[in-house]
Amino acid sequence: MNITKGVALIVGLIISFSLFGQEVKWYTIEQAIELNKKEPRKIMVDVYTDWCGWCKKMDIGTFSNKIIADYLNTTYYPVKFNAEQKEDVKIDTATFKYIAQGARGYHQLAALLLNGEMSYPSVVFLNEKVQIFYINKGYKDAKQFDEILKFFGGNHHLDSTWDKWIAGYKSPIVN
Repeated sequence: MNITKGVALIVGLIISFSLFGQEVKWYTIEQAIELNKKEPRKIMVDVYTDWCGWCKKMDIGTFSNKIIADYLNTTYYPVKFNAEQKEDVKIDTATFKYIAQGARGYHQLAALLLNGEMSYPSVVFLNEKVQIFYINKGYKDAKQFDEILKFFGGNHHLDSTWDKWIAGYKSPIVN
């Protein structure tokens, strides 16, 4: 390998590691709600299942993007929630349980977050009062997800339509 190719390879690796591999600090829903009581932020819940291929693709290509991870870590309380987890979840006085159904079951909290429409991956946005205000169903690449995160994270949804806002926003992520 010549020097030019070696330098290009090293530069490429540095760029790759600076854009990917950043870690989202994931919380449980209980942790996020407790943190929100002390320092209010929106909560973003990634509702997934272990068998969902598109969920894994979002983990690798979207949530590992440095821009996405940094924004999630500073603007939201990011939560990862397995829609088929068997452990109970206690929020205030309510206890949500796993419901066995056929070969696979579902968790009551996942059904509540998704309004009973079990589709994966889904991302649920909760406001600072822990109220659902937006459910995004399906896979989103890093650029698409950056646009959604910034629209809600910057409270642009309160004074603009999506179409008006997105027309003026240029994501720093290039797919």
